[in-house]
Amino acid sequence: MVSIIEVTTRAQLRQFVEYPNILYKDVPQFVPATFDDDMSDWDKKKNPAFEYCEARCWLAMRNGEMVGRIGAILSHKANEKWHTNRMRFTQVDFIDDQQVANALFTTVERWAREKGCDEVHGPLGFTDLDREGMLVEGFDRRSCFFTYYNHPYYIDHLTRLGYVKDVDWVENLIQVPTDEKIIQRWQRLSDFVAKRCNLHVFKPKTRLDYFGLIPRFFQLVNTCYAPLYGTVELSDQQIKRYSAKFAPLINPNLAFFIMNEQEEMVAMGVAAPSIASALQKSRGKYFPTGWIDILKAFHKNDTIDLLLIAVRPDYQKKGVNAMIIYHAMQGCFKMGIKEAETGPMLETNEKVQAQWKDFDIEQHKRRRCFVKKLS
Repeated sequence: MVSIIEVTTRAQLRQFVEYPNILYKDVPQFVPATFDDDMSDWDKKKNPAFEYCEARCWLAMRNGEMVGRIGAILSHKANEKWHTNRMRFTQVDFIDDQQVANALFTTVERWAREKGCDEVHGPLGFTDLDREGMLVEGFDRRSCFFTYYNHPYYIDHLTRLGYVKDVDWVENLIQVPTDEKIIQRWQRLSDFVAKRCNLHVFKPKTRLDYFGLIPRFFQLVNTCYAPLYGTVELSDQQIKRYSAKFAPLINPNLAFFIMNEQEEMVAMGVAAPSIASALQKSRGKYFPTGWIDILKAFHKNDTIDLLLIAVRPDYQKKGVNAMIIYHAMQGCFKMGIKEAETGPMLETNEKVQAQWKDFDIEQHKRRRCFVKKLS
């Protein structure tokens, strides 16, 4: 018999956060999330999203053994923006067992009905910057630290329970070009756009100069990502929180902020050396020694993760992304980077998809947001 226990203590929350490391201990493609970040996501004192969200999470137990987990988020801000009445499910993992899957999703659906919701969708986080989307293609590929990994059988259980596709994200693996003619073409295009639009790349005097820009680029994210699926505007407190998370990832060779004549940030692109292997080794924990492997990954790596790219709406369709891509190529050459992985991109977002059309790319993963109408 499966019993569902709501997480109400810190010890239970540690079980909840640690469970994927147990379930996927023999899966080489699984990359754990950062343990401390997952813990703080559920802390009302640390996560400003609780200003407009209600959230609960549960453990599935059988004979004293944990066999699954699931969280649920009621984002009043998202429902208000998108004119929906939905509950989000999040951070769901379970063994391949029909009773366990039934118990977990029935629990979320019951709470959704209690709150007057008419649909459940996910997996989604508190914001668009959290992990989202269930893997449906690319199970043989290593995950990134900011995306979910899940077993293929999850899809079968969700389908059986009445969940259907709402939207898909795709991810690409991009080979860094080595052909000098390609590089020169991008340089010419970058220079042309910079001159025509009176733009320049921010040049820091020291690495610390980047830190003052981080809140500004999250404001740019608010503007540029506003039309995308499920997004809500980040509050000042959320920007402060994500800035603290993001700051350590900034590498001057891989972070590019495009300014106009008024020194307004009109575009940005940020990548970081992949820390997937480091997090696998430390099981997502910084301490006692995980931070050492992460530092090594920052300094010696052949793969980067493309974290964020944004162009202000009034500068879109002017080729500004060419400046970001060219300078990113320069950074890759300097660091010996051979491959770049994109984060999840909405399959319907033709603008962001089109910017990679001239590169040697492989669409190697696909993830999905499912939805179910409640009767």
